[in-house]
Amino acid sequence: MSYTLDLYLGKTSLQKNPINIALYISLFPQLIAGPIVRYSDINQQIDSRVCSVDKFAEGIRRFIIGLSKKVIIANQLGYAADRIFALPANQNSMATAWAGVICYAFQIYFDFSGYSDMAIGLGKMLGFDFLENFNYPYISKSIKEFWRRWHISLSTWFRDYVYFPLGGNRKGNVYFNLLIVFLVTGLWHGAAWNFVIWGLWHGLFLIIERVAANTGNKIKIPSPVKWVYTMLVVLIGWVLFRAPDLSYAVKYLGVMFGVVSPENVGFTVFWYLNSKVITVMIIAVLASMDWKLILAKPLKAVENKFAYIFMDRIVIGALLLTSMMMVVTSTYNPFIYFRF
Repeated sequence: MSYTLDLYLGKTSLQKNPINIALYISLFPQLIAGPIVRYSDINQQIDSRVCSVDKFAEGIRRFIIGLSKKVIIANQLGYAADRIFALPANQNSMATAWAGVICYAFQIYFDFSGYSDMAIGLGKMLGFDFLENFNYPYISKSIKEFWRRWHISLSTWFRDYVYFPLGGNRKGNVYFNLLIVFLVTGLWHGAAWNFVIWGLWHGLFLIIERVAANTGNKIKIPSPVKWVYTMLVVLIGWVLFRAPDLSYAVKYLGVMFGVVSPENVGFTVFWYLNSKVITVMIIAVLASMDWKLILAKPLKAVENKFAYIFMDRIVIGALLLTSMMMVVTSTYNPFIYFRF
């Protein structure tokens, strides 16, 4: 669609070589699991990409990181989330309900970003440079920032091909335009009311943030408070996204916030959060932080040192071996990205 639209809008030139356009359409590293690669992003690379040993090695490293995100983190926490969401919503305790949505939040992030990393790595092995698709979204301090960091190829696609044609910030009602974009975003994920409400939920808070910014109110809100607000909105949204239907989501949220009283609760939260799951959750929290930014100065001092490079290779090798063992021994390997 982006190729056809860009041709119509005059943003790209016609590709006259049928083999080249077939290569773009069937580009297997990103075809099934993203990220969304526009023709305009790689049209020059199709004709003149660079393949090298260093780039191939970089691609392998990136692929292993993505595989470990998927297998070591997403699958383990996804299993716990599935067990919780498999129960009737009101048969979970409040703590179990919160644990379920937190596990799912990590599952969907590391599943989506893991597949994106693997696609980016495969692309590098073949000489292509795909754009980044995730940029530590769980450190965001607003919903606007969250959508700048989450599934970047999708959010920018809707921005360029839906929001801007509607008028964007310049024409029409900007709030109406935002709601339409996020309504379409919800429907893109599935033709169900919970996806529609999920999209509108995010659109609503983007509008609230825009209105607040336009009022000129300069009250300084502490960063931790802004982060808590953002994560609360995102987690409520993930309940809507994960629930099988809207009525289940409403009951589940009722249990989370103490509005609905649990009934026939069979297990405590620690039945689901055993030591393995808790360990993986800690790893997920650490992996959700931008350590390159946090440790920018120390890393800059050692990144070219032999000891640092050697340890990096050891860690990557350990991740590969651990991932391979988990793939071989586990029967739980959901492909949730493919659904969307």
